[in-house]
Amino acid sequence: MVRKKVSGTAQRPRLSVFRSTKNITAQIIDDSVGRTLVSASTIQDPEAKKGEKGKIAVAKKIGKIIAERALAKGIDKVVFDRGRFRYHGRVKALAEGAREGGLKF
Repeated sequence: MVRKKVSGTAQRPRLSVFRSTKNITAQIIDDSVGRTLVSASTIQDPEAKKGEKGKIAVAKKIGKIIAERALAKGIDKVVFDRGRFRYHGRVKALAEGAREGGLKF
């Protein structure tokens, strides 16, 4: 599993992604204290679905939202944790959206 090898620190927290059939969630986590610093999801932010067609476009928008929130808190470098999901489709779109938003990983 990816999470056994990837962990976040205060200087470089972990960007964790979870996707279900209807929603996608991203969290930036500092594993040294076990605290979520920033989060974004289609459940928490229903405006992300407005004006977008398809789940991949929504995932990219969630990536941009989490990058915007992270930069506002002074986080610009993260470690990407895709969890048990393959790096394609919505997971890849979220990562690309986060990179376009200004996060480095």
